Amino acid sequence: MNSRQRLQSALNHKEPDRIPYDFGATVLTSISQFGYTKLRKYLDLPQVVPNVVDILQQVVSIDEDMRTMLRCDIRDVAPRSSATSQIIIKNDMPDYTYFYDEWGIGWKMPKEGGLYYDMFSHPLAGNISKADIEKYHWPDPTDPARFVGLRERAKHAAEIEQQGVILGGLSAGIMEMVAWMRGFADYFSDFGNNEELLGYFLDKIVELKIAYWEIALREAGDYVDAVVEADDMAGQRGMLISPASYRRIVKPRHKKLLDFIHSHTKAKVFFHSCGSIRKVIPDFIDIGVDILNPVQVNAVGMDSAELKREFGKDITFWGGGVDTQGVFGNGGVNIQGVKDDVKRHIEDLAPGGGFVFAAIHNIQANVPPENIMAMWETLQEYGIYKNITISSKPGVEKENLITPSANASPGIERSG
Repeated sequence: MNSRQRLQSALNHKEPDRIPYDFGATVLTSISQFGYTKLRKYLDLPQVVPNVVDILQQVVSIDEDMRTMLRCDIRDVAPRSSATSQIIIKNDMPDYTYFYDEWGIGWKMPKEGGLYYDMFSHPLAGNISKADIEKYHWPDPTDPARFVGLRERAKHAAEIEQQGVILGGLSAGIMEMVAWMRGFADYFSDFGNNEELLGYFLDKIVELKIAYWEIALREAGDYVDAVVEADDMAGQRGMLISPASYRRIVKPRHKKLLDFIHSHTKAKVFFHSCGSIRKVIPDFIDIGVDILNPVQVNAVGMDSAELKREFGKDITFWGGGVDTQGVFGNGGVNIQGVKDDVKRHIEDLAPGGGFVFAAIHNIQANVPPENIMAMWETLQEYGIYKNITISSKPGVEKENLITPSANASPGIERSG
């Protein structure tokens, strides 16, 4: 079974030969450039200048030597924004470098010890009207520079490399873009005080995204297995807006966008939404979300076993492989803790397919390479599908779900 067949099997809720592995196929399942440099050194790979593909998060694309070594199954063919080459990093702010993106949002990062760019300027904050939204200088989602070589990359990945293929979108989610452009204080206030303006703003972002997807899917839709959309709407303990507000204001706009995507490709919709989102997962399924990421299992209500039991027949879990926030990065080298965490989530999420293994969001700069390799080695040991024994007694859990294979690949020899 090749990588593309493996991914397609999982996405169709069937059990492939082993769990598909995503490392770096999206800017949501990658690694900080600082962690990447340490990992390459640990694995005795030649040092390279990391290719940062998301300047905000400082995450990288994974070089071919590491992709091959770690047996990655999924390839990103997302077009790079035409604004990428236009970003000008400025140094005249005390203690920070900064830039403005193509949406007019300002981002800054500490000159010493900075790991990310954070927002500091919101171009449509304050008392604005629909006219201000309409006359704003929006980026052009149909700029031909965005799509140069897209079809060729997608075809090569699918047919020659036989990799699973994923395609990223124009921007962050429709809610996120409004929040970033309005500023969070005005954005949350709009839910209670200016719903008409909020709806108009959301509709504008949907319009821009549909214009992008119309071209992107015309170019590559025959070759991609999943397309990426997103919207973060929850924190660690619960939703940032009420489920009722989501259903009334945002859900119809999400449905319009996802209906368009589904009508233009057979690819599955990968939807990224962090935090405690359990209350709206049924809504996601209702609007056509096929894949949920990052499956933040340490948030309230997001237990991996419960999620699989409740939603596993209707949605694929892409992520949830290891607790990046806690087990992975907060305690230094934690090999046994990582192995136990990975094994548990494999046992919870893998049976019956519908699972693509990835860390929960991007691997951060503080994660030791020993922990990353403990994750990977545990996936190699326990991620090969074996016979699944299902008890006939109601309410009894599956037994012997995933067991080590006699043919499991050995660990990689690496430097200390």
